[in-house]
Amino acid sequence: MSSEHVSALRRRFLEDMRIKGLKPITQTMYLRSVREFARFLRRSPDLATPEDLRAFQLDMKEKGTCAPTFNHRLSALSFFFSVTCDRSEMKRYLRYQREAKKIPVVLSPREIAQILAAAPGPGLKYSAALSAAYGCGLRANEVTHLKVSDIDSDRMLIRVEHGKGRKDRQVMLSPHLLDLLRSYYREARPAGWLFPGRNPADPVSNRQLSRAFHAACDFAGIRKNVSLHTLRHSFATHLLENGTDIRVIQVLLGHSALETTTVYTKVAVKTIRAVTSPLDLLSLGKGRSS
Repeated sequence: MSSEHVSALRRRFLEDMRIKGLKPITQTMYLRSVREFARFLRRSPDLATPEDLRAFQLDMKEKGTCAPTFNHRLSALSFFFSVTCDRSEMKRYLRYQREAKKIPVVLSPREIAQILAAAPGPGLKYSAALSAAYGCGLRANEVTHLKVSDIDSDRMLIRVEHGKGRKDRQVMLSPHLLDLLRSYYREARPAGWLFPGRNPADPVSNRQLSRAFHAACDFAGIRKNVSLHTLRHSFATHLLENGTDIRVIQVLLGHSALETTTVYTKVAVKTIRAVTSPLDLLSLGKGRSS
């Protein structure tokens, strides 16, 4: 197969993803996945047969590819065949893996306070960004893409544009976070992006924010296996422990399905501890009858 054909196919694939409105990070992941498939085939991927797909999936299983990566590659191939190649029938041969349901790691309020206090400088940029991540339950990409105009101090709300699934939502703006953001604004005077990157025309990257989070964890002496997303998990769990209705938490997190939010009931320690065991009820019953 000529290099001209491969280049034209790649260009069409990229155009299709842009038309669909896929985020740049998704486009990069899809392109990488199709490239992996082409490497396995040793020929142009648009010529693949159902048996080729089967062999590729078996190869991934034998190599121990984890379920998320396995499924991400199949999602990319599904888009590639159905949209770019107009071969929707190939989707029937994709066998997605069931991912193990893990309960999220959650930090205590005290640990959160230690991390926020240890946010690296110079200035208040990372302290404010990490506080927004925890105080509003935002994903990393949602924090980095906040604009100055998204802060509505009159209504005490923050507008989150193009969250997961390209959905907009609003989250509460706490008075403490507002004070911190005002101090940060007076110091840094951001113009467009609330947390600009090294080039002010671009927002701070997810990687930079993640590095700041891990640096703060090191300074605070936190040894748990955590990531920046742990702040979002902790936000939801702490709200649940303080009696916030789970459907309200669902809206704040931007979850489409309540089932996604209910995972936090498994790690809400205060809520679990507050439940009276039936063994205790049995003992109380015996005490009353004697």
